[in-house]
Amino acid sequence: MIPRRHVADGLELHQPEWNAVVELLKRRREQLAADDAEISGWNVGLKSGEAAWQTVFHAHWHLIPRREGDCEQLRGGFRGVIAEHQSY
Repeated sequence: MIPRRHVADGLELHQPEWNAVVELLKRRREQLAADDAEISGWNVGLKSGEAAWQTVFHAHWHLIPRREGDCEQLRGGFRGVIAEHQSY
């Protein structure tokens, strides 16, 4: 099942819709991993609200495949948007 109800924020989904999104992310992760053996990790992103830099106001997720050495600085991650949290 792919959720069809429009909501501006993914956190507004009902539990069955949320479950369907998780299943879809898992299936797509399996497909991508089968096509690219160099993928060794994943980032899953959801922006919620204008202050979180959401620019497309419907529920959508970003499934980002990661590979060893694909960025210089691993520390900080999403915390990097808040200067005092960039290094921990």
